[in-house]
Amino acid sequence: MSSKFLTELSNDYEKLFETEIGYDVIIYAGEEQNVKEFHAHSNILCIRSQYFRSAFSNEWAEKINGKFIFRKPNISPHLFNIILRFIYCGNIELKNLQGPDVLKLLIAVDELNLQQLISHIQEYLINHQTEFLHQNPTGILETVYQHETFTDLWNFCLEKICEEPKILFNSDNFTNLKAPLLELLLKRDDLNMDEIEIWESLLRWCFTQQNIKNDPTKWSKDDVTKIERSLHRFVPLIRFYDISPTDFFYKVYCYKEILPQDLIHNLLEFHIVPNMKPKTNVAPSRKYLHDSTLIKSDHVALFSSWIDKKNSSYYNNKKSPYKFELLYNSNRDGFNAASFHKNCDNKGATIWIAKIQGSTQLIGGYNPLDWNGCGGKSTADSFLFSFTDGNNISSTKLGRVKMNDDVFCSAIYCFCDQGPSMGSLFCPDSNNWTYDASGIRYPNIGIPSNFTVENYEVFQLIKQ
Repeated sequence: MSSKFLTELSNDYEKLFETEIGYDVIIYAGEEQNVKEFHAHSNILCIRSQYFRSAFSNEWAEKINGKFIFRKPNISPHLFNIILRFIYCGNIELKNLQGPDVLKLLIAVDELNLQQLISHIQEYLINHQTEFLHQNPTGILETVYQHETFTDLWNFCLEKICEEPKILFNSDNFTNLKAPLLELLLKRDDLNMDEIEIWESLLRWCFTQQNIKNDPTKWSKDDVTKIERSLHRFVPLIRFYDISPTDFFYKVYCYKEILPQDLIHNLLEFHIVPNMKPKTNVAPSRKYLHDSTLIKSDHVALFSSWIDKKNSSYYNNKKSPYKFELLYNSNRDGFNAASFHKNCDNKGATIWIAKIQGSTQLIGGYNPLDWNGCGGKSTADSFLFSFTDGNNISSTKLGRVKMNDDVFCSAIYCFCDQGPSMGSLFCPDSNNWTYDASGIRYPNIGIPSNFTVENYEVFQLIKQ
């Protein structure tokens, strides 16, 4: 019975709102040609809104002919009507509003200090209007950042952009992003971008901000000084040691004039001297990479789908049944079979990924067993894969092991003097590997017959 009475009460207050009987407040919402006059009751406004309670108690509003006068040019008549209707009868309808209007409504609600609505509208935006972030990511991020009460929406925006950085970094207005927000993003360990892409985005932002062309050969001393000052706060946030030697040479070293000389020296030493470790404390690899310098979270979701023999898009960045724990990185741990087995034997199921030198191609494989022992091992679940363009997961080819009753299928080879050999792909104790595409164990997926590996990594798969 109580819910029935509450409904009747709400309906009665809605009638009071619509008939305007006994009103003592006049509110002008909107500006210029889009202004509308609203009539309301001071007692109801005071009870329902801290903003109006303070306004009346502190005599903010002017009074003409016994009526309080408010002017809200920053709130459109349509949105103010929605707010007043909520104040009177507790009902609010958001489904007919587009994302940008819902955000404007949230800003207005925050100004009027309607606390119960702030959480409700944030939740609605997050659950039903996620595409709104794509429309103006720079403006939305800056708007949300300026409102301390938008905590849920702020966390959502950050997580969404870190998960899909292209929403912001590929947008037309990215270079207009305020420096504190860019700094905040570059500090994130879960920013889902290759480090070289982060560096190039930072340069693009800097050159646009300073109105300087991206051509070091034409920079004046003043240009160099301006760029150094603009980049000063950001350079420590770039994980330069996670950038490949090739990208470092062609995309970082050419800007040595605007980078600290000790940093350039240390990076050169790191890339040139074998087994050289960073001399200074460096930030850890961003978590989305799972400490990898080769793969991103998109790869992990795809591998997880393949392992469980699901559709390639079955898992995504937020939904994966496996944790990928980095066991071995050839650049970090030494490019030899002994180091591979020391780190990877007796670890159960693993995924390995290798970067082919002189190309963007990544290859790899899944071993559902382990790497210890001596000889061939049979399984129906292993596979090889190849990405023609390692940054583009749509360039992949998958080759599952062939199972033939008439042939003993050594899908996995475990030898102490070899790396992760599988089928007709052999990984001797060097970075010169071979592959026989005509082999009977795996289909031809475009892996070269002879190639040099620049770096490879092995991950243990841990069921979550």
